[in-house]
Amino acid sequence: MIGAGGYIAPRHLAAIRAVGGDLVAAVDPSDSVGVIDSYFPDAHFFTRFERFDAHIADMIRGGSNLDYVSICSPNHLHNEHLHFALNHGADAICEKPLVIDPRDLDELSALERASGKKISTILQLRLHEAVNRLREKFSGINKRHQVDLTYVTSRGRWYHESWKGDEAKSGGVVTNIGIHLFDMLNYLFGPVEHQVAHLHDDKRAAGYLAFKHADVRWFLSIDRNDLPEAVKGKQNTFRAIEIDGEDVEFSDGFTELHSDSYREIVAGRGFSIEDVRPSVELVAGFRFLPLTPGNGERHPLAAQYL
Repeated sequence: MIGAGGYIAPRHLAAIRAVGGDLVAAVDPSDSVGVIDSYFPDAHFFTRFERFDAHIADMIRGGSNLDYVSICSPNHLHNEHLHFALNHGADAICEKPLVIDPRDLDELSALERASGKKISTILQLRLHEAVNRLREKFSGINKRHQVDLTYVTSRGRWYHESWKGDEAKSGGVVTNIGIHLFDMLNYLFGPVEHQVAHLHDDKRAAGYLAFKHADVRWFLSIDRNDLPEAVKGKQNTFRAIEIDGEDVEFSDGFTELHSDSYREIVAGRGFSIEDVRPSVELVAGFRFLPLTPGNGERHPLAAQYL
């Protein structure tokens, strides 16, 4: 595992155990990785990547095969670590976003072909029961849906001092917290045909997306002040999706989705580079769009910041 000290690493550790796997080695610049003891206390751990690299090389020379490398590192390092995995004869399991720059996707596809190994990414909402019920429901309906998407997940001052607050490293709010939601929308409503940016700063992003079968107004925020009054002080995250005037509940059921993702990957049904391409291209395109004031296509929460 690369990035064992990060926020998302425990979900991957639990998933590795859930599929009967064994973590043989992990690396992270931070040594605050005591969580490993709850899963794989015998795993080798390194804080320097060159020592981790040397250990993996020694394993391979000794006849031990590396099946997978789980990548939980900062977003801007994913491409480098995907190369590491495949060049060492392993398949890769990578957190979202697979890469920040969509131009890297073609290079990674070529690396897959050359190495004979596979890259899988975590698109956990595609495995959510509520999302799949919606997809089945909409599959037989020939209409254009009207969607409002709101996602507020509070982050403290630390966020802007970390790599996550640096858009060059994280891709900004739209990538770091939004990409799995945009993938879900693409999964439900078909490919995106047009997008507009209404708001884009270091705490919030908002815009309009025209998918093949839906018009979507969306708003993302990491500012606790954007939480609805009814939940302030009670919870730090608020997710809401309204489709054709009806609220859709999908806040629950996230706990096991990484383990489910690993089960699918081990069974040969993981999500591929081409599966993730539309959402990577969408968020990358958003970052370079000029801001427009919008009108009826603007999310109501965006208006106060324009």
